[in-house]
Amino acid sequence: MLRNALGKTFQFLGYTVQYGCIAHCAFEYLGGIVVCSGPSMEPTIQNSDIVFSENLSRHFYCIRKGDIVIVKSPNDPKSNICKRVIGLEGDKVCTSNPSDFLKSHSYVPKGHVWLEGDNLRNSTDSRCYGPVPYGLIRGRICFKIWPLTDFGFLRASPNGHRFID
Repeated sequence: MLRNALGKTFQFLGYTVQYGCIAHCAFEYLGGIVVCSGPSMEPTIQNSDIVFSENLSRHFYCIRKGDIVIVKSPNDPKSNICKRVIGLEGDKVCTSNPSDFLKSHSYVPKGHVWLEGDNLRNSTDSRCYGPVPYGLIRGRICFKIWPLTDFGFLRASPNGHRFID
């Protein structure tokens, strides 16, 4: 009786560990569902919108200009932020605010990206903390899940003029 109970307990623990490993790999390497908060990505992503983030792009270095990414915050490693990639390594980017009369430019260093929120007047981004190491990217947002009226792929940046070729 005791042997049978122990056998079932260990069997249950074995399945739990296996499914836990599968779930970890799925969320770490494939992607997951993310609830976005804050005004920095408006109007593209509103506060409390739910999006799907895929993680394969970061592993294969397939992040491109214009992609919206989930990144470990350079200011607070315990939190994630959602921003748009404006520049990749070697790109020339505008480092000043839209309201600045004199515009300043810089080059994104090797192994880094330049991130900005779509709501330039209400976003803490690379204009504040500088280029972000590529290794802090957690995933790329593919499409919006909620609200259902906005279900689908995300629209282009309202700040397309910020991309410098």
